[in-house]
Amino acid sequence: MSNHLFPEGFIWGTATSSQQIEGAVNQDGRGESIWDRFASKPGNISDGSRPDVACDHYNRWPEDIQQMQWLGLDAYRFSIAWPRIFPQGRGQVNSAGLDFYERLVDGLLAAGIEPYPTLYHWDLPQRLQDEGGWANRSIVNAYADYAEAVTRRLGDRVSRWVTHNEPWCIACLGHEEGHHAPGHKDPAEALAVAHHILLSHGRAVPVIRREAKNAEVGIVQIHCPAYPATNSADDQDAARWFDGGFNRWFMDPVFKGSYPADAVADRIAAGHLSSSEMPFVQDGDLGIISAPLDFLGLNYYSRNVMKVDENGRRVAVKVVPREELTDMDWEVYPEGFLRSLMTVHQDYSPPKIYITENGAAYDYPIGANGRIADTKRITYLREHLLALHQAIQSGVPVQGYFAWSQMDNFEWALGYEKKFGLYAVDTETQNRTAKDSAYWYRDVVAANAVDDSDSSPSQGESCEPEA
Repeated sequence: MSNHLFPEGFIWGTATSSQQIEGAVNQDGRGESIWDRFASKPGNISDGSRPDVACDHYNRWPEDIQQMQWLGLDAYRFSIAWPRIFPQGRGQVNSAGLDFYERLVDGLLAAGIEPYPTLYHWDLPQRLQDEGGWANRSIVNAYADYAEAVTRRLGDRVSRWVTHNEPWCIACLGHEEGHHAPGHKDPAEALAVAHHILLSHGRAVPVIRREAKNAEVGIVQIHCPAYPATNSADDQDAARWFDGGFNRWFMDPVFKGSYPADAVADRIAAGHLSSSEMPFVQDGDLGIISAPLDFLGLNYYSRNVMKVDENGRRVAVKVVPREELTDMDWEVYPEGFLRSLMTVHQDYSPPKIYITENGAAYDYPIGANGRIADTKRITYLREHLLALHQAIQSGVPVQGYFAWSQMDNFEWALGYEKKFGLYAVDTETQNRTAKDSAYWYRDVVAANAVDDSDSSPSQGESCEPEA
């Protein structure tokens, strides 16, 4: 057995998002979100569920903080629900919404856990969507006002801020593929949405720095490395195409102040743009988007293997047996994590990186002994932390790691079917149960190290928080 020690001061945390865990959708003046509306339409959520209650974190946050304390966490990444702050998207601030996040932040700080809030994790106020949502450029001003209201209230206590979580998902899953709220399928609209999200990020950076003195500001991007299925020129070009649309389209404007020329050409060829003069880009936009950042949040789950099929289409393919996939049908590929980290470090040179999401969906029942022996999740986390350790040893400036997720939750269009949590949540009773992965992660945090053995986690102490 070899123990791999992480740098002194390395940050260990877990992550969640407001729409997925808070519930209380009609409590204390919260407005409707696009996910509330999307989930209300039959067929949009695979198990027919809704996020109305979710994990009831809005009312059970003290219990959840106690469980974070038991894990020994240094930090907790959560998101703020825009509809709680501005129920109509703009205008009058709902002070009760800010009061909730103030209680949460103060509770975390009292527990010795640093808050890492994300301002936008997909729960747009429905009222703004009715005005065109992210496709309407006016939303940039609304977002800047929202960022100002939140950071003005919490900026004296919160030092690290994330503007957006995974712009690719917002633009493409929500507006090109239709799998996420608001459920649109318009590739041209998705490009405008992507630009306005990035522009709102850039507009918010100086606002956050003004309101939260000495704050560090970043954005969270999901990164999925692309591999060709074969060495053929077609398959290699398919991998380039995927990388351009998924990764570089969202990273290049932030760090290089430009869109990748080859990906722009791909969009023109597909008919999503009429020319390289993108109509939604105005003079000065890219300078705003590329405002210098203090850190990059990086989310990694798996890789994509690309090929050109018999009909000439670029498609992703599975290269391992189904039983080796997670419950999301994603390949477990820690080598891709290392590749993502090395690529981002070499191509963009962010001053520091936090792994803001990494985890796997597996559904394990509670055993007769009361344990949830989620061995595959432990293996996934161990192998990815070993890859992360290798990246750090190679010079990648990773400062912290946030496991996704603190608890099982509302997994967007998949409802409550997919389980990413270190804690199981009974949706009927709201009881939380620590899985074996929680015990294992607690040992990692305590040691600031991960070993390469398959030993079981320590079960010598109850996970129940002290009263």
